[in-house]
Amino acid sequence: MMLLFIMGSTLILGIGSEAKQDAWLAIIIGTFLAVPIMTLCARLLTLFPDKNLYEIITAIFGNFLGRIIALIYIWYAFHLGAMVLRNFQEFIKIVTFPETPQFVPIMMMGILCIWAVKEGIEVMGRFSQLVTIILILIISVVVLLGMKVANFNNLRPVLYNGFGPVMDSAFSIFSFPFAETVLFLAIFDYKKERNNSYKMYYYSLAIGSFFTLLISVRNIIILGPDFIDQVNFPSYAAVSLINIGDFLQRIEITVSVVFLFAGFVKISVCLLAVSKGIDFLFRIGNYRQIVAPVGLLMMVTSCFIYQSFMEMKEFAFTIYKYYTFPFQVILPVIIWITAEIKAKQKKKQCA
Repeated sequence: MMLLFIMGSTLILGIGSEAKQDAWLAIIIGTFLAVPIMTLCARLLTLFPDKNLYEIITAIFGNFLGRIIALIYIWYAFHLGAMVLRNFQEFIKIVTFPETPQFVPIMMMGILCIWAVKEGIEVMGRFSQLVTIILILIISVVVLLGMKVANFNNLRPVLYNGFGPVMDSAFSIFSFPFAETVLFLAIFDYKKERNNSYKMYYYSLAIGSFFTLLISVRNIIILGPDFIDQVNFPSYAAVSLINIGDFLQRIEITVSVVFLFAGFVKISVCLLAVSKGIDFLFRIGNYRQIVAPVGLLMMVTSCFIYQSFMEMKEFAFTIYKYYTFPFQVILPVIIWITAEIKAKQKKKQCA
Protein backbone atom coordinates (compact mmCIF):
# COMPACT_ATOMS: atom_id res chain seq x y z
CA MET A 1 0.00 0.00 0.00
CA MET A 2 2.75 2.44 0.88
CA LEU A 3 4.61 1.69 -2.33
CA LEU A 4 1.54 2.43 -4.44
CA PHE A 5 0.84 5.49 -2.28
CA ILE A 6 4.32 6.83 -3.08
CA MET A 7 3.92 6.13 -6.79
CA GLY A 8 0.34 7.47 -6.89
CA SER A 9 -0.07 10.65 -8.88
CA THR A 10 3.72 11.14 -8.99
CA LEU A 11 4.08 8.91 -12.01
CA ILE A 12 1.59 10.85 -14.11
CA LEU A 13 2.37 14.43 -13.07
CA GLY A 14 6.10 13.84 -13.03
CA ILE A 15 8.59 15.27 -10.54
CA GLY A 16 11.92 17.07 -10.63
CA SER A 17 11.19 19.25 -13.67
CA GLU A 18 12.88 22.23 -11.97
CA ALA A 19 16.19 20.34 -12.07
CA LYS A 20 15.89 19.67 -15.83
CA GLN A 21 18.31 16.87 -16.82
CA ASP A 22 19.49 16.60 -13.20
CA ALA A 23 16.10 15.34 -11.99
CA TRP A 24 17.65 11.94 -11.26
CA LEU A 25 20.05 13.57 -8.79
CA ALA A 26 17.19 15.50 -7.15
CA ILE A 27 15.24 12.25 -6.66
CA ILE A 28 18.24 10.60 -4.96
CA ILE A 29 18.71 13.59 -2.62
CA GLY A 30 14.96 13.74 -1.92
CA THR A 31 15.03 10.05 -1.00
CA PHE A 32 17.79 10.60 1.58
CA LEU A 33 15.92 13.61 2.97
CA ALA A 34 12.90 11.36 3.55
CA VAL A 35 14.81 8.76 5.59
CA PRO A 36 14.78 10.71 8.92
CA ILE A 37 11.03 11.40 8.69
CA MET A 38 10.25 7.77 7.89
CA THR A 39 12.51 6.63 10.75
CA LEU A 40 10.65 9.00 13.05
CA CYS A 41 7.28 7.58 11.96
CA ALA A 42 8.46 4.01 12.47
CA ARG A 43 9.74 4.94 15.93
CA LEU A 44 6.35 6.36 16.91
CA LEU A 45 4.66 3.13 15.82
CA THR A 46 7.11 1.21 18.02
CA LEU A 47 6.60 3.45 21.05
CA PHE A 48 2.81 3.21 20.95
CA PRO A 49 1.59 -0.32 20.16
CA ASP A 50 -2.08 -0.59 19.15
CA LYS A 51 -2.39 3.18 18.68
CA ASN A 52 -2.84 5.22 15.51
CA LEU A 53 -1.75 8.84 15.00
CA TYR A 54 -4.84 10.36 16.61
CA GLU A 55 -4.56 8.19 19.71
CA ILE A 56 -0.83 8.85 19.96
CA ILE A 57 -1.37 12.62 19.82
CA THR A 58 -4.05 12.51 22.50
CA ALA A 59 -1.91 10.31 24.75
CA ILE A 60 0.99 12.76 24.47
CA PHE A 61 -0.68 16.18 24.49
CA GLY A 62 -3.89 15.51 26.35
CA ASN A 63 -7.48 15.60 25.19
CA PHE A 64 -7.87 19.28 24.21
CA LEU A 65 -4.59 19.98 22.40
CA GLY A 66 -4.50 16.45 21.01
CA ARG A 67 -7.87 16.90 19.34
CA ILE A 68 -6.79 20.18 17.76
CA ILE A 69 -3.70 18.53 16.25
CA ALA A 70 -5.82 15.56 15.16
CA LEU A 71 -8.17 17.97 13.39
CA ILE A 72 -5.19 19.47 11.52
CA TYR A 73 -4.19 16.04 10.23
CA ILE A 74 -7.75 15.22 9.27
CA TRP A 75 -7.78 18.34 7.10
CA TYR A 76 -4.43 17.42 5.53
CA ALA A 77 -5.61 13.90 4.65
CA PHE A 78 -8.90 15.26 3.29
CA HIS A 79 -7.19 17.94 1.20
CA LEU A 80 -4.64 15.48 -0.20
CA GLY A 81 -7.37 13.01 -1.16
CA ALA A 82 -9.31 15.76 -2.94
CA MET A 83 -6.16 16.86 -4.80
CA VAL A 84 -5.39 13.34 -6.05
CA LEU A 85 -9.01 12.95 -7.17
CA ARG A 86 -8.65 16.16 -9.14
CA ASN A 87 -5.37 14.88 -10.65
CA PHE A 88 -7.28 11.83 -11.87
CA GLN A 89 -10.09 13.94 -13.31
CA GLU A 90 -7.74 16.31 -15.14
CA PHE A 91 -5.81 13.41 -16.64
CA ILE A 92 -9.01 11.76 -17.94
CA LYS A 93 -10.31 15.07 -19.30
CA ILE A 94 -7.16 16.18 -21.11
CA VAL A 95 -6.02 12.82 -22.44
CA THR A 96 -9.18 10.85 -23.18
CA PHE A 97 -12.57 12.50 -22.65
CA PRO A 98 -12.37 16.30 -23.04
CA GLU A 99 -16.17 16.67 -23.34
CA THR A 100 -17.04 14.49 -20.33
CA PRO A 101 -18.51 16.44 -17.38
CA GLN A 102 -16.00 17.03 -14.62
CA PHE A 103 -17.85 15.12 -11.93
CA VAL A 104 -18.21 11.85 -13.85
CA PRO A 105 -14.63 10.47 -13.53
CA ILE A 106 -14.41 11.86 -10.00
CA MET A 107 -17.62 10.09 -9.03
CA MET A 108 -16.54 6.76 -10.55
CA MET A 109 -13.19 6.77 -8.77
CA GLY A 110 -14.71 8.11 -5.53
CA ILE A 111 -17.35 5.38 -5.35
CA LEU A 112 -14.69 2.70 -5.82
CA CYS A 113 -12.58 4.23 -3.02
CA ILE A 114 -15.59 4.38 -0.68
CA TRP A 115 -16.27 0.70 -1.33
CA ALA A 116 -12.61 -0.24 -0.70
CA VAL A 117 -12.38 1.70 2.56
CA LYS A 118 -15.65 0.20 3.80
CA GLU A 119 -14.25 -3.27 3.14
CA GLY A 120 -11.31 -2.47 5.42
CA ILE A 121 -7.55 -2.10 5.35
CA GLU A 122 -7.03 -5.87 4.94
CA VAL A 123 -8.84 -5.88 1.58
CA MET A 124 -6.96 -2.75 0.50
CA GLY A 125 -3.67 -4.40 1.46
CA ARG A 126 -4.37 -7.62 -0.43
CA PHE A 127 -5.45 -5.65 -3.49
CA SER A 128 -2.24 -3.62 -3.32
CA GLN A 129 -0.19 -6.80 -2.97
CA LEU A 130 -1.61 -8.18 -6.21
CA VAL A 131 -1.55 -4.94 -8.17
CA THR A 132 2.03 -4.03 -7.19
CA ILE A 133 3.38 -7.06 -9.05
CA ILE A 134 1.39 -6.13 -12.17
CA LEU A 135 2.47 -2.48 -12.07
CA ILE A 136 6.15 -3.29 -11.56
CA LEU A 137 5.98 -5.64 -14.54
CA ILE A 138 4.26 -3.00 -16.70
CA ILE A 139 6.73 -0.27 -15.75
CA SER A 140 9.75 -2.52 -16.36
CA VAL A 141 8.53 -3.67 -19.80
CA VAL A 142 7.66 -0.12 -20.93
CA VAL A 143 11.05 1.20 -19.82
CA LEU A 144 12.80 -1.53 -21.83
CA LEU A 145 10.68 -0.79 -24.89
CA GLY A 146 11.50 2.90 -24.54
CA MET A 147 15.20 2.25 -25.06
CA LYS A 148 14.60 2.15 -28.82
CA VAL A 149 13.79 5.88 -28.92
CA ALA A 150 16.06 6.92 -26.05
CA ASN A 151 18.78 9.51 -26.32
CA PHE A 152 21.13 9.37 -23.32
CA ASN A 153 22.73 12.66 -24.33
CA ASN A 154 19.62 14.30 -22.84
CA LEU A 155 21.10 13.57 -19.39
CA ARG A 156 24.02 15.88 -20.09
CA PRO A 157 25.50 18.23 -19.03
CA VAL A 158 25.31 17.36 -15.33
CA LEU A 159 24.66 20.32 -13.00
CA TYR A 160 24.64 22.76 -15.93
CA ASN A 161 22.33 25.12 -14.00
CA GLY A 162 24.16 24.68 -10.70
CA PHE A 163 23.18 22.92 -7.50
CA GLY A 164 20.40 25.36 -6.50
CA PRO A 165 17.65 24.02 -8.81
CA VAL A 166 18.58 20.45 -7.81
CA MET A 167 18.14 21.17 -4.09
CA ASP A 168 14.91 23.05 -4.71
CA SER A 169 13.62 20.11 -6.73
CA ALA A 170 14.83 17.65 -4.06
CA PHE A 171 12.79 19.51 -1.44
CA SER A 172 9.72 19.27 -3.70
CA ILE A 173 10.29 15.54 -4.18
CA PHE A 174 10.72 15.08 -0.43
CA SER A 175 7.31 16.64 0.23
CA PHE A 176 5.66 15.03 -2.81
CA PRO A 177 5.49 12.08 -2.54
CA PHE A 178 7.85 10.68 0.12
CA ALA A 179 6.95 12.68 3.24
CA GLU A 180 3.22 12.22 2.54
CA THR A 181 3.60 8.74 4.04
CA VAL A 182 3.16 10.29 7.52
CA LEU A 183 -0.54 9.63 6.90
CA PHE A 184 0.09 5.91 7.37
CA LEU A 185 0.44 6.68 11.07
CA ALA A 186 -3.29 7.42 11.02
CA ILE A 187 -4.30 4.02 9.62
CA PHE A 188 -1.60 1.65 10.83
CA ASP A 189 -2.66 0.44 14.28
CA TYR A 190 -2.14 -3.30 14.23
CA LYS A 191 0.15 -4.61 16.97
CA LYS A 192 1.21 -7.78 15.16
CA GLU A 193 2.94 -5.70 12.45
CA ARG A 194 4.64 -3.18 14.74
CA ASN A 195 7.99 -5.00 14.69
CA ASN A 196 8.10 -4.57 10.93
CA SER A 197 7.38 -0.82 10.88
CA TYR A 198 10.97 0.12 10.06
CA LYS A 199 11.12 -2.43 7.24
CA MET A 200 7.76 -1.22 5.94
CA TYR A 201 8.93 2.37 5.63
CA TYR A 202 12.46 1.65 4.38
CA TYR A 203 11.46 -0.96 1.78
CA SER A 204 8.64 1.23 0.48
CA LEU A 205 10.97 4.22 0.22
CA ALA A 206 13.71 2.23 -1.51
CA ILE A 207 11.46 0.51 -4.05
CA GLY A 208 9.27 3.59 -4.62
CA SER A 209 12.24 5.89 -5.17
CA PHE A 210 13.86 3.35 -7.52
CA PHE A 211 10.84 3.17 -9.82
CA THR A 212 10.27 6.91 -9.58
CA LEU A 213 13.91 7.42 -10.61
CA LEU A 214 13.57 4.87 -13.41
CA ILE A 215 10.49 6.56 -14.87
CA SER A 216 11.97 10.05 -14.50
CA VAL A 217 15.15 9.05 -16.35
CA ARG A 218 13.06 7.36 -19.05
CA ASN A 219 11.05 10.55 -19.57
CA ILE A 220 14.21 12.66 -19.81
CA ILE A 221 16.05 10.44 -22.29
CA ILE A 222 12.95 10.11 -24.50
CA LEU A 223 11.51 13.64 -24.36
CA GLY A 224 14.48 15.76 -23.34
CA PRO A 225 14.53 18.11 -20.32
CA ASP A 226 13.17 21.13 -22.20
CA PHE A 227 10.21 19.35 -23.79
CA ILE A 228 9.15 17.83 -20.45
CA ASP A 229 8.22 21.31 -19.20
CA GLN A 230 5.95 21.81 -22.22
CA VAL A 231 3.74 18.72 -21.73
CA ASN A 232 1.07 18.22 -19.10
CA PHE A 233 1.77 14.56 -18.42
CA PRO A 234 5.41 13.64 -19.16
CA SER A 235 5.03 9.88 -18.66
CA TYR A 236 2.07 9.69 -21.03
CA ALA A 237 3.86 11.79 -23.65
CA ALA A 238 7.05 9.73 -23.40
CA VAL A 239 5.31 6.35 -23.72
CA SER A 240 3.18 7.60 -26.64
CA LEU A 241 6.38 7.90 -28.71
CA ILE A 242 7.16 4.19 -28.32
CA ASN A 243 6.23 2.18 -31.40
CA ILE A 244 7.62 -1.27 -32.12
CA GLY A 245 6.96 -1.96 -35.80
CA ASP A 246 3.31 -2.15 -36.83
CA PHE A 247 2.17 -4.55 -34.14
CA LEU A 248 2.98 -2.75 -30.84
CA GLN A 249 1.61 0.79 -30.77
CA ARG A 250 -0.44 3.07 -28.51
CA ILE A 251 1.00 1.47 -25.39
CA GLU A 252 0.46 4.70 -23.46
CA ILE A 253 -2.67 3.01 -22.10
CA THR A 254 -0.25 1.30 -19.70
CA VAL A 255 0.43 4.70 -18.09
CA SER A 256 -3.30 5.11 -17.51
CA VAL A 257 -3.47 1.68 -15.88
CA VAL A 258 -0.57 2.45 -13.54
CA PHE A 259 -2.10 5.79 -12.54
CA LEU A 260 -5.56 4.28 -12.11
CA PHE A 261 -4.43 1.60 -9.66
CA ALA A 262 -1.83 3.63 -7.76
CA GLY A 263 -4.12 6.68 -7.55
CA PHE A 264 -6.97 4.47 -6.33
CA VAL A 265 -4.84 3.23 -3.42
CA LYS A 266 -3.62 6.74 -2.55
CA ILE A 267 -7.13 8.21 -2.45
CA SER A 268 -8.37 5.23 -0.40
CA VAL A 269 -5.59 5.70 2.17
CA CYS A 270 -6.47 9.41 2.50
CA LEU A 271 -10.17 8.60 2.85
CA LEU A 272 -9.43 5.95 5.49
CA ALA A 273 -7.25 8.40 7.45
CA VAL A 274 -10.00 11.05 7.41
CA SER A 275 -12.72 8.57 8.41
CA LYS A 276 -10.67 7.17 11.29
CA GLY A 277 -9.89 10.69 12.47
CA ILE A 278 -13.53 11.81 12.48
CA ASP A 279 -14.52 8.55 14.18
CA PHE A 280 -11.91 9.25 16.87
CA LEU A 281 -12.91 12.89 17.38
CA PHE A 282 -16.63 12.24 17.71
CA ARG A 283 -16.40 8.75 19.26
CA ILE A 284 -18.71 7.23 16.66
CA GLY A 285 -17.42 3.73 17.31
CA ASN A 286 -17.17 2.55 13.70
CA TYR A 287 -15.43 4.56 11.01
CA ARG A 288 -17.29 2.68 8.25
CA GLN A 289 -20.48 4.60 9.10
CA ILE A 290 -19.00 7.89 7.89
CA VAL A 291 -16.90 6.72 4.92
CA ALA A 292 -19.65 7.43 2.35
CA PRO A 293 -20.47 11.02 3.41
CA VAL A 294 -16.78 11.86 3.82
CA GLY A 295 -16.05 10.38 0.39
CA LEU A 296 -18.86 12.37 -1.24
CA LEU A 297 -17.63 15.57 0.41
CA MET A 298 -14.12 14.82 -0.86
CA MET A 299 -15.50 14.40 -4.39
CA VAL A 300 -17.35 17.72 -4.26
CA THR A 301 -14.29 19.50 -2.86
CA SER A 302 -12.09 18.14 -5.65
CA CYS A 303 -14.38 19.77 -8.22
CA PHE A 304 -13.91 23.26 -6.75
CA ILE A 305 -10.40 23.07 -5.35
CA TYR A 306 -8.80 24.47 -8.54
CA GLN A 307 -10.07 26.70 -11.33
CA SER A 308 -7.95 25.04 -14.01
CA PHE A 309 -5.28 22.45 -14.71
CA MET A 310 -2.57 25.12 -14.73
CA GLU A 311 -3.60 26.30 -11.29
CA MET A 312 -3.44 22.70 -10.07
CA LYS A 313 0.05 22.25 -11.50
CA GLU A 314 1.25 25.57 -10.09
CA PHE A 315 0.07 24.59 -6.60
CA ALA A 316 1.57 21.08 -6.85
CA PHE A 317 5.05 22.18 -7.90
CA THR A 318 5.39 25.65 -6.36
CA ILE A 319 3.25 26.02 -3.22
CA TYR A 320 2.63 22.46 -2.01
CA LYS A 321 6.12 21.88 -0.56
CA TYR A 322 5.75 24.88 1.77
CA TYR A 323 2.10 24.22 2.56
CA THR A 324 2.78 20.65 3.72
CA PHE A 325 5.98 21.32 5.70
CA PRO A 326 4.15 21.72 9.04
CA PHE A 327 2.18 18.48 8.50
CA GLN A 328 5.16 16.46 7.29
CA VAL A 329 8.06 17.79 9.35
CA ILE A 330 7.31 20.30 12.12
CA LEU A 331 4.41 18.50 13.84
CA PRO A 332 5.90 14.97 13.50
CA VAL A 333 9.19 16.17 15.03
CA ILE A 334 7.34 17.83 17.93
CA ILE A 335 5.24 14.69 18.46
CA TRP A 336 8.32 12.45 18.38
CA ILE A 337 10.36 14.59 20.81
CA THR A 338 7.45 14.75 23.26
CA ALA A 339 6.88 11.00 22.92
CA GLU A 340 10.53 10.24 23.71
CA ILE A 341 10.39 12.49 26.79
CA LYS A 342 7.20 10.79 27.99
CA ALA A 343 8.72 7.34 27.39
CA LYS A 344 11.83 8.20 29.45
CA GLN A 345 9.71 9.58 32.26
CA LYS A 346 7.63 6.41 32.28
CA LYS A 347 10.77 4.25 32.48
CA LYS A 348 12.07 6.25 35.45
CA GLN A 349 8.76 5.87 37.26
CA CYS A 350 8.76 2.11 36.63
CA ALA A 351 12.36 1.86 37.85
